[in-house]
Amino acid sequence: MATFKHPSKKKRLIKAGTQTKWAPFWTVFKIYGKGMRVHPSRHTEVKRHWRRTKIRA
Repeated sequence: MATFKHPSKKKRLIKAGTQTKWAPFWTVFKIYGKGMRVHPSRHTEVKRHWRRTKIRA
């Protein structure tokens, strides 16, 4: 990839980077209740890995 990235492309890449993170831990309690042990990644909207799935930036 080029050293200089266009600002609009950089913005898209930043957004994609934040979408791959797990959901916050407190959302587990909010959705499933106090007793459930569920991993936060289960209800993350976009699951993407840099090697597996590419974005069209």
